[in-house]
Amino acid sequence: MYVCLCKQITDTQIRAAVQDGASSFKDVRNRLGVASQCGKCGTLTREIVRETLVDSMDDDSLFYAVT
Repeated sequence: MYVCLCKQITDTQIRAAVQDGASSFKDVRNRLGVASQCGKCGTLTREIVRETLVDSMDDDSLFYAVT
């Protein structure tokens, strides 16, 4: 789905940026330009970034072995 209409940025692109190393809203904004014009997409972008970071932490915890 389109999150930023001004820059035609989708939620998939935001999630991919986080998976590629962006660790904050600011990082995603710098990489993609999201929320750099009208700013109406800022709140949703922050939610997607936060959600993706939490999901990636949950996924990483699956790979730790208990000895």
